[in-house]
Amino acid sequence: MSPKQLRGEATVSRLLTAALDVFDSSGHDGFTVHAVTAASGVSLGSLYHHFGNFDGLAAALYSRCMDELLDSLIAALDNVRAARTGIQAIVVAYLEFTRDNPAAARFIHASAYAGYLAAHADRVTAAKAPKLKVIAEWLRPHVAAGRLVAIAGPLVEILLIGPVAETARRWLSGMPGLDIEQAIKVLPERIWHSLRAD
Repeated sequence: MSPKQLRGEATVSRLLTAALDVFDSSGHDGFTVHAVTAASGVSLGSLYHHFGNFDGLAAALYSRCMDELLDSLIAALDNVRAARTGIQAIVVAYLEFTRDNPAAARFIHASAYAGYLAAHADRVTAAKAPKLKVIAEWLRPHVAAGRLVAIAGPLVEILLIGPVAETARRWLSGMPGLDIEQAIKVLPERIWHSLRAD
């Protein structure tokens, strides 16, 4: 890699890190192009050069945060063979990622309501696809063998990730009485029961 490419990668990384810090400290209202350039020390022209516009940067930040989350889910499945253990590992990994990386998790969940995801949907979907495929391929033989319920893939995702994502979203918003450590203990077995074949 040439020195120019290395500098470009460093600039991209600096912008994304600053963007997450700005979002975490200032929320949606304070998440502006001027706040990010000020926090990063990178010029507006350089931001536009690397991302096209501020929506492009936000979509890239979402992809980076989502990559980190999916990497943690995939790592949780490493060398796991049993369906029950794998389902529980995914649930725990998602909740532990949320607990340990609240800024990234908050950005992921807040992005569901932001226009930049729709504007960059093709790119975001393409970035997630290889990692989602790894998880789907882990699930597939368990469905085929009758260990997991045989329903459409999107419904499997709703049963597996839906309750965990909603728990994460509510915990991140500071919902009173919601203890993420308790969720880590309780939800894996409950979600396994919703997905196991009868």
